[in-house]
Amino acid sequence: MKAFSLSRTAAMIKKEFRQILRDKGTLAMIVAMPLLLMLLFGYAINTNPRHMPTALITSGRGELVRSMTKALENTQYFALKYIGTDEGYAQNLMKRGAVQFIVYFPPNLERALMRDERPRLLISIDGADPSASAQVAQALDIALAQALARDKFNSAASQSADKGEFELIVHTRYNPELLTRCQIVPGLVGILLTLTTILLTSISMTREYERGTMENLLATPLRPLEVMTGKILPYLFIAYGQIYAIFLIARYLFGLPPIADWGSLFVAATLLMLANLGVGFTFSTLAKNQIQAMQMTYFFFMPSLLLSGFMFPFYGMPLWAQALGEIFPLTHFLRIIRGIWLKNASAMEFSYDIAAIFAFLCASTAISLWRYKRTLD
Repeated sequence: MKAFSLSRTAAMIKKEFRQILRDKGTLAMIVAMPLLLMLLFGYAINTNPRHMPTALITSGRGELVRSMTKALENTQYFALKYIGTDEGYAQNLMKRGAVQFIVYFPPNLERALMRDERPRLLISIDGADPSASAQVAQALDIALAQALARDKFNSAASQSADKGEFELIVHTRYNPELLTRCQIVPGLVGILLTLTTILLTSISMTREYERGTMENLLATPLRPLEVMTGKILPYLFIAYGQIYAIFLIARYLFGLPPIADWGSLFVAATLLMLANLGVGFTFSTLAKNQIQAMQMTYFFFMPSLLLSGFMFPFYGMPLWAQALGEIFPLTHFLRIIRGIWLKNASAMEFSYDIAAIFAFLCASTAISLWRYKRTLD
């Protein structure tokens, strides 16, 4: 038996480094993935959300109400997206995920403060995203107390601020107990569909190249769209089975509410899967082997996961990170499935998100067909 040789080991190490340097795809992943994750975690991810979209319901027009409204606008926690008297419109915004909070100023707010009474302030919270609501009551109390302390409308307002004369009532909608699983489990549907559909499709086509059967496939009279459809549909049916299994587990093990509108969910899930299958098909035309296909899948999946609002509040990220997150179909699907599952909403109430997923689907399909035609050439 030969003894361990450092020279032979060094030669093997040298050969492996040369192979890595020749494999441009692997080298790009080695360099780009750590940089991408560092940038996302360092700049985009924020566990202390700021500028959360908020609706303010008030009919007051006095100086004190204007001062309190200004205080909410100036705070780093709230970003007022609607100020008015239409409660139905504000609730619809929350149902669609456009606002996280609704703050209600009572009509007699100024009069109650002048009489040294204790007015009630109501804040409604979207419980579908519990991580974004942890500090809302404290932030609202501080902002309004500071507004009253600075207000020169009357001395009663300042005295009320000192005495803590507000009765702050917090009402949580859609997930009253703020259970984390009500946020996580619906999101897992989108996560699993994104990962499995892209990964399985990209590996499937790459396997044809590795086994040498792609030449036989190219020799058939099949058109590119027919090949793509035949490769995609089996994984689409597999994904439907995954969805059903997830819902059974969520319903009977985790106690999540039943889904009222299966049709809307079916439409949204189908669009998401088709969009992701197009991405997987594109990766399969770029990758030289299955390992590269897996690397490309994770390179797409990680930003999609981090910027979609699954792990961290979407509106707590910087604007540039939100803009990037809007590109990924997972971001829009999470809004849709949480709305359908937890809020009894329909797909029509998420027309913007449906349109965004459909646009991504068209783009991914066009790119994948173009890449496949280039492969034929």
